[in-house]
Amino acid sequence: MRFIHISDVHLGIVPDKGKAWSSVRAQEIEQTFDKILDTAEERKVDLLLVAGDLFHNTPTVQELVRLDNRLAELSVTRTVIIAGSSDHIEKDSPVENYEFRSNTVILPAGEFSNVYFDDINTCVTGFSYDQTEYTDNFASGIGPQRENATNVLLLYGGDSRHGAFDFKELAGSGFDYVALGCLRKPKHMVKNRMAYPGSPEPVSHTDTGRHGYIYGQIIDGETRIKWEPAALRSYINLGLEVKPEYTDRQIETAIRNQIDKMGCENIYKVILKGQKGRGVKPQFDKLPEDYKIYEVVDNTMFDYDTASLVRDNEHNILGRFISDLTGDADETGRKALEYGLEAIIATGEK
Repeated sequence: MRFIHISDVHLGIVPDKGKAWSSVRAQEIEQTFDKILDTAEERKVDLLLVAGDLFHNTPTVQELVRLDNRLAELSVTRTVIIAGSSDHIEKDSPVENYEFRSNTVILPAGEFSNVYFDDINTCVTGFSYDQTEYTDNFASGIGPQRENATNVLLLYGGDSRHGAFDFKELAGSGFDYVALGCLRKPKHMVKNRMAYPGSPEPVSHTDTGRHGYIYGQIIDGETRIKWEPAALRSYINLGLEVKPEYTDRQIETAIRNQIDKMGCENIYKVILKGQKGRGVKPQFDKLPEDYKIYEVVDNTMFDYDTASLVRDNEHNILGRFISDLTGDADETGRKALEYGLEAIIATGEK
């Protein structure tokens, strides 16, 4: 039995609202989902397992019809879906009564249920959310529901607000594979037996790292899975070490060179660190015209020789101020020292 395992797709989300690329990202989330379906068709996988948050909100009838039409194009693959926190199944919501014409099953909410496929001798057990949070371990005691068959468990959650699962218990529960959802980054919990695929496409600037899906096979009771990349672009935290001799132009050029090297298609949070010369105040107004810059964080300090300043101002306000704050090594303390020095020097008072 061959399968593709996805989760946390968030169809319908509009990432990075207010940014120039926001609508493009919304389309790309749809495109990457379509690309995974194309892969399922090409490989003729038996099952598409969706472990929650396929939609960013409870789906409308129109969204379900669109999904149904797309899944109906799969000639072999059967789809089994559970609802997660974001797309939980509310009472009397469209998903409760929608009848799929494609070979698709959305498992009912608020209880464990299962579906058995005779031709591949596979039973898929799962639990759909009917609310946004479950603080109890609702999966405790769950086990395979079909003897002498391949048994797969679909679960959404794993933290204190979403199931609080005992992963050690799940690992020993007897399922051939536990397909998890809720994390937007991939995480392998038990080799070849239990994993989070992460979102196929990142949906927030906090979703750094790789994104994709899991392809797996279960043959004669032996499970093998492989994580495969799918995302069209990545969110990257780009750190740049600034030196005191850098000019405004050199700092901007260094950022441009790094982005050109790492990929202009990606979305960047630029983090400046190190020391810059006094009077250096780089402006980045032009960068967003050429690159996707989510934000620029300036954690640099001005290049003050604090030891000399303390020695030359031992008995005045400036010296006392530096002495009081120099020992504070955290970011807030360093910034307070920098801003305070600038303010005192600007007044000319010592």
